[in-house]
Amino acid sequence: MRLLSFILAFAAMAQAQMLSGENLVKALRQGGYVIVMRHASSPREVPDKATANPDNTKPERQLDETGRATATAMGKAMRDLKIPIGEVLTSPTYRALETIRMEQWPNPKPVPELGDNGQSMQGGTEAQAAWLQKEVTRFPSGNNKMLVTHLPNLTGAFPKDAAGMEDGEALIFAPDGKGGAKVIARVKIEDWRKLPT
Repeated sequence: MRLLSFILAFAAMAQAQMLSGENLVKALRQGGYVIVMRHASSPREVPDKATANPDNTKPERQLDETGRATATAMGKAMRDLKIPIGEVLTSPTYRALETIRMEQWPNPKPVPELGDNGQSMQGGTEAQAAWLQKEVTRFPSGNNKMLVTHLPNLTGAFPKDAAGMEDGEALIFAPDGKGGAKVIARVKIEDWRKLPT
């Protein structure tokens, strides 16, 4: 019985540390968080020359209509909520760069460690997972850092926290008080515009 009480108390404490709604918005307005998102919705197939975006010259996978619409809405919502974004690191893939472009974040820096190694859903190495685990402990001050990557990288680095992440969904990391990072929120791409202003 004591063990059950301890487990329930621990679960309640863990739940209390998660932020949502107005509390999440207030925290993000202060800055100091790392937002790691999966790129917005993208079909699994590479487009042919007739359906590829004009600047998608390789061509690579690109966002679908839903991906473009939700990424645009997310960027607008974050600006409307006055959530400051500073450094933007992204996978060098077309679909990740397109996500950033639709969100209208300036000066994205493509980083190979956030990429898919040309393997789409099969990408992600142990080295990339280790890099991402370290990068989420580099907290900015005065604004928030945005990282855009792929599901294999997220599940490799954060297997429990990233389980079942949808296209465009984000994990938000805060300092854990021990030199590391902890997830304080998980936000679906379509839910940013539902947050209270």
